[in-house]
Amino acid sequence: QVQLVESGGDLVQPGGSLRLSCAASGSILQINTMGWYRQAPGKQRELVAVITSGGITHVADSVKGRFTISGDNGKNTVYLQMNSLKPEDTAVYYCNLAMPGRIYWGQGTQVTVSS
Repeated sequence: QVQLVESGGDLVQPGGSLRLSCAASGSILQINTMGWYRQAPGKQRELVAVITSGGITHVADSVKGRFTISGDNGKNTVYLQMNSLKPEDTAVYYCNLAMPGRIYWGQGTQVTVSS
């Protein structure tokens, strides 16, 4: 019913930057929130950042000051600007969309931070 298409994952050196994008399409009635989660090998999936349709944002303490989430309501798209990347940011990053009573996930995009 809803599809999430992610882009922007890459290999980057420590201190570098990446910008992830996630575009939602399909039978979207209302978006409550869109966000980004990440999962490193052997670890539980964790929230990175989330934004409401009204523009209210929350960023995890581990990335606060380095990552910024933003959205384009007209395009049903959410972005994650990642600056000052660290090796511990290496993970698969997943886009998430929450509608009333329904949650959708993207396929994930690999971000690798290594010299």
